[in-house]
Amino acid sequence: MQFRSAFHVNGFVVLLGWFVLTLLFGGGAVLGFRAGARNDSVPAVIGAVLATVIVVVLLLLATGLTVVNPNEAKVVQFFGRYIGSVSEPGFFSVVPLTDRKSISLRVRNFETQKLKVNDADGNPVEIAAVVVYRVVDSFKAAFAVDDYEEYVETQSEAAVRHLATTHPYDAHDNDHTSLRDGAEVAEELTVELRERTEMAGIEVLEARITHLAYAPEIAQAMLVRQQAAQVVAARTQIVEGAVGMVGLALERLAQQGMVELDEERKASMVSNLLVVLCGDRPTTPVVNTGSLYS
Repeated sequence: MQFRSAFHVNGFVVLLGWFVLTLLFGGGAVLGFRAGARNDSVPAVIGAVLATVIVVVLLLLATGLTVVNPNEAKVVQFFGRYIGSVSEPGFFSVVPLTDRKSISLRVRNFETQKLKVNDADGNPVEIAAVVVYRVVDSFKAAFAVDDYEEYVETQSEAAVRHLATTHPYDAHDNDHTSLRDGAEVAEELTVELRERTEMAGIEVLEARITHLAYAPEIAQAMLVRQQAAQVVAARTQIVEGAVGMVGLALERLAQQGMVELDEERKASMVSNLLVVLCGDRPTTPVVNTGSLYS
């Protein structure tokens, strides 16, 4: 069984039909009662039957009247059997004696709780995400799962947990995606949630990480590690630049012939230049006023 549109007609047309039936059969019933008042039994019986028919027909038609709000669907069941859904907004009349369940088609968002899980490196992290979704199949949302809202919440938390366990908090190389790579992680989470919620008639529009942090018990240690990594990266860049500057200085001195240095003096000059360029504190220059080799 799958989604289909239920039979429905304009409710105001049905109300007009009520009015016409009331005029026709109601007039006949009144004439019958008047005849009964003159001791004419046959018209009286006919009037009573007409009155009963009017009441029964009107009550049956009344059970089929329903209002469908914008961005809403009515799932229609006839004694437990699904006969279709009405998704058009307006005032309608469906099959009488049916049960109608409202399913909202509006866009919704749900934010998971802060989940504590281990990332791909085994480090405990806190993670949370927001999921934006809507119902696109009212039949599946009503009958494929017990409660589609609870289903989305459960599957969202499961998908976030799975995402956290398959990616590290920080990537140590460019070949792996970390949890901090927002666009890639959001796309992966959205695709996984779409696959998980499709059977419930749900379309996931977007899913993004809203909270990401190391667990409190290791947060301080990880902060120190991150600071150390940044210091190493900065020092590496400084050393690379300093080596290039020293090489350029020696090359320019040799090209211009300003001074000739043996290997020992070159090593001493390189050492001094690296200390000046790579040091994290200002250096105190020492001026040599004597011979170069003294």
